[in-house]
Amino acid sequence: MSSAKWPSVKAGTAAAVCAATVAVTALPAAAAGSPGDGPLVAGDAPATSAAVRLDRPGVQVRSAPDVDEPPDVSALSWMVTDADDGRVLAAKDAHRELPPASTLKTLFAVTVLPKFGQETVHTVSEDDLSDISPGSSLVGIKEDHRYTVADLWRGVFLSSGSDAVRTLAAMNGGWETTLDDMRAMADRLGARDTDVESADGYDTPGQHSSAYDLTLFAKAGLTNEDFARFASTKEAEFPESGGPDAFGIQNTNRLLVGSHGVEPYPGLIGVKNGYTSQAGNTLVAAARHDGRTLLVTVMNPQSGKNNAVYEEARSLLDWGFDAAPDIEPVAMLPDRVGPLPSAPEPDADGPASHQPAADRAARRRATDRAAVLRAAALGHDAGTPDGSGPGVWWFVAAGAVLVTGSTVVVLRRRQG
Repeated sequence: MSSAKWPSVKAGTAAAVCAATVAVTALPAAAAGSPGDGPLVAGDAPATSAAVRLDRPGVQVRSAPDVDEPPDVSALSWMVTDADDGRVLAAKDAHRELPPASTLKTLFAVTVLPKFGQETVHTVSEDDLSDISPGSSLVGIKEDHRYTVADLWRGVFLSSGSDAVRTLAAMNGGWETTLDDMRAMADRLGARDTDVESADGYDTPGQHSSAYDLTLFAKAGLTNEDFARFASTKEAEFPESGGPDAFGIQNTNRLLVGSHGVEPYPGLIGVKNGYTSQAGNTLVAAARHDGRTLLVTVMNPQSGKNNAVYEEARSLLDWGFDAAPDIEPVAMLPDRVGPLPSAPEPDADGPASHQPAADRAARRRATDRAAVLRAAALGHDAGTPDGSGPGVWWFVAAGAVLVTGSTVVVLRRRQG
């Protein structure tokens, strides 16, 4: 390279360094100002220690003056979240993969509920009710009877009826199609701990979810008016049109209706309870006080006490409403996610195959990036676990330096 050309290279390098510095300085403000611009795409941002804090074992909570520690409950996993802004106030083993039981019906509802008008009438066939697993809870759907879609959803939310799930799945194109749709929705919502093998939550090999993912499903569901209405309905006539074969049904969520020795929780608005022999008792509960909505997910209490899942949820809700105004979050739920993935190509000799854990790393990256952007948007640090470090912006700065270095090399090669 001639000496005459070198000053222009130095000038270009200096400009690149300045531009990189300005970009690094401006990035946090930009993220805070426009976290919703564009879809969140898996794999295009590094995970930070704060974003993965919920992967740590044990209780995760930030201490604050005059705020008590969360109650000591026996559940294997739990999480307390502000449903309005996505702040995770506290959690224990939030990403632990556990059988979800009927709380997985929240994902089923988020996936299928928007597809049919509530007044659509369906005549139930023998095939609709085939293959119901033994011991499943039922609402009492009868073959050759006509039900509205709203009737079927009341059967899902109030009675946890697998017969209602099977019928809606048949309307949706069949059981396997519905499972694929639920898997796609779980990915879209950033639920990296969930593998779906049974739409009704029945114990099935390979099926699991987590307190974190179930919270995502409930939060998404509550934005749908029909979901919120069904989740909060205490009792109904089934079918609603009445007739000689109609009967009353009551929501099995004891914290909502107040039954079996459980007092109803003030302000409770749903969402879903569940039980199987492998999952134990599970519950996702939402309550609203003074304009604030909290979500509590409780999975498999170990105390052996009667109604433990409801009473532990009650104590976590009480703590959450007391702590929410003053406590800093340990994490943020993602606010936006990318579009639904395309349907997989079918195999030559059969339907599309399912690889439950194949996209787990991509799910993690997408969820982590979404959480970082949400934290920045609300003014919360998404850096080090204690909130003291630069976190993701260190990675951005490093990237800017690498870009600058690449610019220098390219300029020198072009002018050499």
